[in-house]
Amino acid sequence: MRGLAIAALAGAGMTLAATAASAAQCGNGPEGFGAWLAQFKQEAAAAGIRPAVINAALGDVAYDRRVIGLDRNQKHFRVSFEKFIANRVSPGRIAKGRQMMQRHASTLRRIEQQYGVPGEIVVAIWGMETDYGVVRGNTPAFRALSTLAYDCRRSSFFTRQLMDALRVVQRGDLSPQQMRGAWAGEIGQAQFMPSAYYNYAVDYDGNGHADLINSSADTLGSIANYLRGHGWSRGAGYHPGQPNFAVMREWNKAEVYARALGYFADKLKN
Repeated sequence: MRGLAIAALAGAGMTLAATAASAAQCGNGPEGFGAWLAQFKQEAAAAGIRPAVINAALGDVAYDRRVIGLDRNQKHFRVSFEKFIANRVSPGRIAKGRQMMQRHASTLRRIEQQYGVPGEIVVAIWGMETDYGVVRGNTPAFRALSTLAYDCRRSSFFTRQLMDALRVVQRGDLSPQQMRGAWAGEIGQAQFMPSAYYNYAVDYDGNGHADLINSSADTLGSIANYLRGHGWSRGAGYHPGQPNFAVMREWNKAEVYARALGYFADKLKN
């Protein structure tokens, strides 16, 4: 669901190894995918990814024409604010969000104390992204990311995402099989791209793993950690012209999305 937010991560998590991985020959059709994948596996190993992780994540990936089709037909948020919130901030979603505010009240208080991000903003993002964890997508992340990393249109960006997806597995947060989500590689209840997951996901329920697929606490804490990491100012406003509005546009570049989040958050706290 994040769509335009992918561009916000294009400069994040750059490493020399990830840069080198772009040397693998990209292509605009399936014919060269196997050769590209073999080269990428070598570069992942050179970057410190263990062979067992590489084999588990990439052993059976294939070029996905559906992913390429979706990438070529993205529709940007060129709708009015009124139409956007009518579709995304429904009375039912607001009512459910208020229930989530009550259910996770103690976690949200701890989050605001630690990160400075109000609970209503965190829950609004959670609701907008996946309807509070219900709609997460079922596309295998490594198949999608490998396809997009091989594709020439945004090869460098998605190569970094693919490398960081391997790092998420190597760190022990998720297995490759668990990493399923939206068509462009977004995963979990907050639809983090892998580089965002690797850099900002936190273990907020204390079980030793940052699990943004199964843990609501980890999801909520990670959303706040992401916002703080992008400059969230404790106590400042989040509507257009206020300091934290720019931070919300780091979550998603579309202005209408950031405005809708502020509107949603206001509804949750009233």
